[in-house]
Amino acid sequence: MLARLATKRLHEIRQVLRQSPQVSRSFSTALNYHIDSPDNNPDLPWEFSDASKNEVKEILSRYPSNYKQSAVIPLLDLAQRQHGGWIPVSAMNAVAKVIEVAPIRVYEVATFYSMFNRTKVGKYHLLVCGTTPCMIRGSREIESALLKHLGVKRNEVTKDGLFSVGEMECMGCCVNAPMITVADYSNGLEGYTYNYYEDVTPKRVVEIVEMLRRGEKLPPGTQNPKRIKCGPEGGNTTLLSEPKPPPCRDLDAC
Repeated sequence: MLARLATKRLHEIRQVLRQSPQVSRSFSTALNYHIDSPDNNPDLPWEFSDASKNEVKEILSRYPSNYKQSAVIPLLDLAQRQHGGWIPVSAMNAVAKVIEVAPIRVYEVATFYSMFNRTKVGKYHLLVCGTTPCMIRGSREIESALLKHLGVKRNEVTKDGLFSVGEMECMGCCVNAPMITVADYSNGLEGYTYNYYEDVTPKRVVEIVEMLRRGEKLPPGTQNPKRIKCGPEGGNTTLLSEPKPPPCRDLDAC
């Protein structure tokens, strides 16, 4: 009885989401189930391109022939790059066919990892780090500046198809917080890049957006001119000379 009621309620939620495209997009990253749409359903044909097929062979060669399923993550990544930054369900089915597993095994991976986008993203997909160090250093203000400048909500795509903004958890550059990353799908599969931009400010991220819009190449890494990579602002103040050897050990005898 309870199972029947739960199924009925789930069906009602799906009907509401189908009737409102904007709601569907807004909540797409939070849903672990698939909802068919005109541009994302299993009846749409999808296959790896000739260029991708060569890479598929190279990826599969990394694993024993009886462990093809180990290639699921790199193959999903390849499919996402080929498809302009997101993975439709038909691409997941194609991956399942390559590694000879049931499609549900691929769906489980694609819905678990936030690196896989299951709805359309912009040619420049901007991801703001939202973990504690970046949040303390102003990541919320950075995200707000991006959304306001682009006129979108999180996970929406601008009308020209160029930009989308999302959130990612720790990117591993806490010493250079706050930071964003830009997944650049504007130059196709071969020209794909994924760059970090660190020590950003609300003003600087808007400048980065406009530079990308103009097609300009900007240097990744710290955006603070007073820092070199992850070094302190203004340069080192300690460890300026060769360290002294420990007095209890004869290094020449080693």
